[in-house]
Amino acid sequence: MLGYLPRELAKVLAPLLDTHFMECEGFVAGLPEQQLDNVPIQLTCQKCENDNQNYEDLRYQQSLWENFLGVVRNGNFQQPSGARYQANFNTMLLDVMTNHTHLFSDTETSFLGSFKSLSNDGQRLLVKIYTRKGPWFRLSSISYCEISDVEHAAMELKLAGYIDMFSGTDVPFEHDMKEILNVLSVPEMKEILKELPKDNTNCTRRHELLSTLLSMHNNGTCTVLPKRIFKWTGTCIRVSNMADELLWLVQRLFFLNGDQDLSSFLLVDLGLVKFPDYTCSVVHRIFQERNDLLQYEEAIRVAQFMDESLDNDNMELVSRCTDLSENRLCTSLKEEDSSLADSPPSFYSCFSSTWIYSKILTLGVSVYERERRYADAIRTLKILLSKVASGRRRGYWTLRLSIDLEHMGRPNESLSIAEGGVTDPWIRAGSKIALQKRALRLGKPPRRWKVPSYADSLKRNIKEVNIEGRPLNCEIGAKNVFYGYDGDRCGVEQLALQYYADEGGGWQGTHSEGGIWMTIFGLLMWDVIFSEVCDVFHSKFQTAPLDFETDDFYKSRKDLIEAQLKRIQDGMAEEMLISSWELHQGTSCKGVNWDRHPMADVRAVVAGVGGHRLALLLRHLALDYRSWSSGMPDLLLWHFLDERGGAEAKLVEVKGPKDQLSEQQRAWIFVLMDFGFDVEVCKVSLVSKRR
Repeated sequence: MLGYLPRELAKVLAPLLDTHFMECEGFVAGLPEQQLDNVPIQLTCQKCENDNQNYEDLRYQQSLWENFLGVVRNGNFQQPSGARYQANFNTMLLDVMTNHTHLFSDTETSFLGSFKSLSNDGQRLLVKIYTRKGPWFRLSSISYCEISDVEHAAMELKLAGYIDMFSGTDVPFEHDMKEILNVLSVPEMKEILKELPKDNTNCTRRHELLSTLLSMHNNGTCTVLPKRIFKWTGTCIRVSNMADELLWLVQRLFFLNGDQDLSSFLLVDLGLVKFPDYTCSVVHRIFQERNDLLQYEEAIRVAQFMDESLDNDNMELVSRCTDLSENRLCTSLKEEDSSLADSPPSFYSCFSSTWIYSKILTLGVSVYERERRYADAIRTLKILLSKVASGRRRGYWTLRLSIDLEHMGRPNESLSIAEGGVTDPWIRAGSKIALQKRALRLGKPPRRWKVPSYADSLKRNIKEVNIEGRPLNCEIGAKNVFYGYDGDRCGVEQLALQYYADEGGGWQGTHSEGGIWMTIFGLLMWDVIFSEVCDVFHSKFQTAPLDFETDDFYKSRKDLIEAQLKRIQDGMAEEMLISSWELHQGTSCKGVNWDRHPMADVRAVVAGVGGHRLALLLRHLALDYRSWSSGMPDLLLWHFLDERGGAEAKLVEVKGPKDQLSEQQRAWIFVLMDFGFDVEVCKVSLVSKRR
């Protein structure tokens, strides 16, 4: 393996190879002038012939192919220079030290401030090794044309405290030998073993060699081993613990999440990602004082331990993480009232330790329930409901509490919890319907004589269509696979699409599960989403405002939203859609999928739905995007009535044999029925054996 394709090319090439749309062959087109230079590779691509693909697959692949051609035509595959990385790093550091200096101690502020006094070589070397996978790097293997003297730069960074350095002469050795061994190649490890008295030449794989050398070092059976290892590694460097921890905090404060890092700058520099234009107007600090940040970071670390422990099925650590989170949540202060003058906005709550610990305890409840420890689950759920008054998960917590109380043989208390949840303003969508159904079931006479007002609403009939399919597999728990109308294998959704395209009425359509609606919402509400509102934009790398999935989104922009909805209701949606598409195509926006939903499909949907129904649906999403961004019907269908552009649309939830509607899906269907949409459930059953 000589290396890898440039990221921007691999990003558009990989989906084409994965879907077997094309085959690709490559060969080395020339040799680099220097050892560490890029190797030129020539690729030959050929489209694969496949007569078994359906229309939806072909259309998706064609959009991928057009993206690929665009990158080839316009791409500049040269990586940004070290100076560019350096400039991006300084931009991030300056922003954080300007806006968040109150979160750092005097020592930390002085340390981070010293970065700007480093030489260009020192700054570029630190940025290079910080953004690469290590932790250790051989000094002899570091060669960058933009760093004139690597050894001098490394010594400068060591004296400033930014890196650790060791050589074979360091005594005593205080570092992790496993990390040091990782800088060695397989041939080098083999040579080390050959030099030792004991015969270990049977090891050939990298992990075997590492394990053998590490075992010999740990048990002290070979006193000359460290000397042999250091002879091969030479001088090595790594980012110091202090620098690593502080730079991690800098990145967290700049991007406000753990997913983005300096590579986000790189993607923008290469033209692979474009973020929207908006104004950052910050009035309130997210972290009021240093202790808020430290508590938040501690909670993040506990959450990481929890995830790793669950992945490794380490129930002892899971229990410790859950107990610690419960203790922290119980001793935390109650939520601040965001309605008070000059108090931080409520959507900042997701940057609190309370928020993180509530997520950990939610996982803990699932573990308790799996182990049938219902008393522990009930105790934890009551803590969550008492401590997090406006949590997005209140519906889930209340539902689980009611269920667990019933498991414990406490039906009256279970009923009271369900009834209270029905009136809780923070419980919505599917969770509310689930609690209403529980309240009706548990509240039959003699417990309750009065029938709740919502009883009739839950009994509404949902239109159903039944079709039959020939199954390919009948395994319990396996995904349903059928023979389609064209004889090819397909899932239930594709089978339903074929039915509606043929005997079901000649509909065109897509299997989107709400994705196309989120795209339409983003396009028609673009100017609203990225309008200037205080505290919702903190960096130029956001794809949505911080309040996007909260009630504050609508409250802060009510006039703008209603004005936009008025234009949509008046029949201007298609014109607005085209304008937004042309102005913003390719720009990242939460919910908008440029590749999956072509312009022609989006226009057809907007035309088929009509302005009145579309405005109702978009207002519903604007009021509570988070609760309603999932659970929409699987299929969105449309067809044109005449040549003048008249169209109609239909939404279909598809269910295979033995599948049932979830409460979230049922909630969406009821909403769509209220808005006047043509919506139905398509049930796919197995072909009768009598045929």
